[in-house]
Amino acid sequence: MYQYTSFDRQFVRQRAAQFRDQLQRNLAGELADDDFRPLRLQNGWYIQRHAPMLRVAVPYGELSSRQLRQLARIARELDQGFGHFTTRQNMQFNWIPLPRAADAMDLLAEADMHGIQTSGNCIRNITTDAFAGIAPDEVVDPRPYCEVLRQWSTLHPEFAFLPRKFKIAVSGTVEDRAAIAWHDIGLQLLKNEVGDVGFRVLVGGGMGRTPVIATEVNAFVPWQQILVYIEAVVRVYNRFGRRDNAYKARIKILVKAEGRKFIDAVNAEFDKILNQDAGGCEHLIPVAELERVARHFELPAGVRPAAATHAFDPHRTGPAPAAFLRWMERNVHPHRVPGYRAVTLSLKRAGQAPGDVTAEQMDAAATLADRYSLGKLRVSHDQNLVLPWVREADLFSVWHAARDASFATPNIGLLTDMIACPGGDFCALANARSIPVAASITERFDDLDALYDIGDIDLHISGCMNSCGHHHTGHIGILGVDKDGSEWYQVSLAGSDGSTLSGASTPGKVIGPSFSADEVPDVVEALIDVYLRERQAGERFVDTARRLGVPPFRAAADAVRRDTAAPATRAAAPAAAAEPAEIA
Repeated sequence: MYQYTSFDRQFVRQRAAQFRDQLQRNLAGELADDDFRPLRLQNGWYIQRHAPMLRVAVPYGELSSRQLRQLARIARELDQGFGHFTTRQNMQFNWIPLPRAADAMDLLAEADMHGIQTSGNCIRNITTDAFAGIAPDEVVDPRPYCEVLRQWSTLHPEFAFLPRKFKIAVSGTVEDRAAIAWHDIGLQLLKNEVGDVGFRVLVGGGMGRTPVIATEVNAFVPWQQILVYIEAVVRVYNRFGRRDNAYKARIKILVKAEGRKFIDAVNAEFDKILNQDAGGCEHLIPVAELERVARHFELPAGVRPAAATHAFDPHRTGPAPAAFLRWMERNVHPHRVPGYRAVTLSLKRAGQAPGDVTAEQMDAAATLADRYSLGKLRVSHDQNLVLPWVREADLFSVWHAARDASFATPNIGLLTDMIACPGGDFCALANARSIPVAASITERFDDLDALYDIGDIDLHISGCMNSCGHHHTGHIGILGVDKDGSEWYQVSLAGSDGSTLSGASTPGKVIGPSFSADEVPDVVEALIDVYLRERQAGERFVDTARRLGVPPFRAAADAVRRDTAAPATRAAAPAAAAEPAEIA
């Protein structure tokens, strides 16, 4: 992973010192709250429902064990003992008192971390596949390019105050595991017919009140030119994006409204930067610079590829326990280096919200990484942790250790491996709670045999229209909405994030009027029952849902209504909540 230089360390420590000065002046009444607000946002600090919330950047999802232990320390000493991993590969703390905020920034800087540009109308954390650099289907390792993008976009003076927040995702594999079509800019690394590396550029994807799939604006931009091309995209957005209406300010609205005119404007701006701007060609990425960065992502010291003579046999020392075999099936993944596997540490278990992790669990995961993964971890889009460098010979030991630390639930890709935002229990923007709904579904589907019979399925829960739980992309999506001050839940079907399992990116279809919180587990069970009854050989849930369409699933869901059954007006879907200006 990328190692900070002395310049990087000086930069984040000076930024932490600046924030301490700003915070002290604010607390002393010398800096008004309205003036302090943009300064704290630029460092990742929100004011949420109960306390300030800090979002910590985890660039493209890579963490060291040292950094994870520092996050555990912050959770233990400054928060209430836990943190939350998000769908954008960040860590959030929800209970740090504002007077201790500068202490948190100092502790982050000690571990080469920060919260810069994790909020505000700027280019946010660059995300990618959690298996980047180790996936067998990888065409090009995206991490060096992500790091170049990170350095280029951090504190970019022209893009610090965009019309709205801006998110970039990069994929370097055959399968899209980074949901690139759902981002403001999605980049797919590929090679052309002569082996040159470049990017397919998608622009204008996004969720929220108006789910939009990104549009391809260029089929192949040579890698040397990608910063210039992204600059052209963001310049056009910065110039023409709506600033008069926060609900229409995302680039997806501009792309959808302008169509071909937007693409032409980007390409004209791209040409202008290269051929007319002073020093425009100097913005091309030098080969030497990419090579310098790429050296940080070479095979870690200590990796010893095994001779590819035979497949790994879990029974080689005797009959393997059934629980271990299930864990192997669900939590262990192929690796491009012979003799190694990637292992997912499940953060989905009864009694904890999806993505939540205690300080003790963070320390335990760091210990696992030190013992079995060369001190390296990843944060996944699905709110789990990944050990990327596990030797096949250590898998049985890793399983035992992960089980002792409560990370070995063999549910990856199954119903209880759900995505969920913190919802109304923490977020001031949420219309409804997500955590109790997730807990009730987990409790309902607590039989592993039943989960394995259901098979692969994506269940995503958002507490409001801002879609931090990515409900649009769920095979079953659950959206919390407000109706006359009460919490209600809208259910959608057959959404896709663009992965092989889910198919081409598409938003799910709402199956009808909303449900009460108590009805949601019954609704999910009813939808699953339709699938189990109607599925054909080899069909997964999303396949059956698309083949049958909404009507049979809606009928099954309506049949379990209680609170919303009568009179008819009680079942009317509530109006969509407006998307506020400051979201995750």
